[in-house]
Amino acid sequence: MAQNQDCLFCRIVRNEIDAKIVHEDEDLVAFRDISPQAPTHILIVPRQHIATLNDLTPDHQDLIGKMFLAAKDLAAQEGIEQSGYRCVFNCQRGAGQSVFHIHLHLLGGRALNWPPG
Repeated sequence: MAQNQDCLFCRIVRNEIDAKIVHEDEDLVAFRDISPQAPTHILIVPRQHIATLNDLTPDHQDLIGKMFLAAKDLAAQEGIEQSGYRCVFNCQRGAGQSVFHIHLHLLGGRALNWPPG
């Protein structure tokens, strides 16, 4: 599985950097964001390094689906599945992507206004 030696999230996946991990499986690692924007703010990252959504291929369909299923399960685990939650991918700096390893933000535990940002 391809990883990037310098990528912050690859280093978390390899347990080289501490994180408050809330879920791990063969494909994904989920951990609490260090700068949470809501009471629940979890990042769901694939173990495989994929820099941006623009780098996805049809081979990644199952992986992206697993990320959303993990978000649903984590929302239930966090007790926010009924009150509501948001799942967000940011792609490129202009959209707020600061770590270039795709990650799904799971946000909840407070009212999330629309439009965002």
